[in-house]
Amino acid sequence: MDLPSFLWLWRIAAWAMGLSLVAYVLLAIMGMRMFRARSLRQREPGWLRFLHYKIGICLVSLVLLLLLIGIVGTYGHFGSLGHSQHLWAGLTTVMLVLLSAGSATQIRVGHPWARRIHIGANVAIFFAFAWVSFTGWSVVQKYLP
Repeated sequence: MDLPSFLWLWRIAAWAMGLSLVAYVLLAIMGMRMFRARSLRQREPGWLRFLHYKIGICLVSLVLLLLLIGIVGTYGHFGSLGHSQHLWAGLTTVMLVLLSAGSATQIRVGHPWARRIHIGANVAIFFAFAWVSFTGWSVVQKYLP
């Protein structure tokens, strides 16, 4: 690609990553509150599950946006992909987020496995976000003048 600068793309990526981390933390807090209510056999507020789903949709959208930015930016700048571990960290994160979202749609009384997959994927997302953040920092250094 013959674009004058990819700086605008990296700004969008930085904001999307920051918002993804905020969404993840909010989802974790809401998820723990729902787990606590379920453990104490209390009724959870109706708005909580609704908000959890909406923020989850935002997280999926942000992660897919980051994937698109990473592919376009890397291919546009280098002409190919796979210049660092960041590609694998990003793909792992995307797959875990999609696994979490997919399992969330299956959580109901007859499917106890779905909740276990959802929680397990979310624990793994914590480590995937750490990995993608660590590797992303080295990628950012390549693009700075």
